[in-house]
Amino acid sequence: MARQVTYFYQGTKKTIAFSFSQHFDIFEAVAAAEGVDLKSFWAMEKQLEMSSRGQGIMKNYRANEFERMGFSEIKFVRDETKDKENKEKKEK
Repeated sequence: MARQVTYFYQGTKKTIAFSFSQHFDIFEAVAAAEGVDLKSFWAMEKQLEMSSRGQGIMKNYRANEFERMGFSEIKFVRDETKDKENKEKKEK
């Protein structure tokens, strides 16, 4: 199922299509959309993964590095129509 991801890149808000069959996660998808090479990022992430025990370190590293690359507010777009349908069902 195709989803949409919204993000800011160097101050500009952008929206792209996202599919798990094409990308591992939304960070990889936005980097690919902007043509950012992630080889050194993945190498450091792998080293951190081998030397750390908690997920907090990985999340912080990912957030800080993508912010350094110019990305911010990377998130899935909520499907507004499904939200409205669910709200209407609850009200009935």
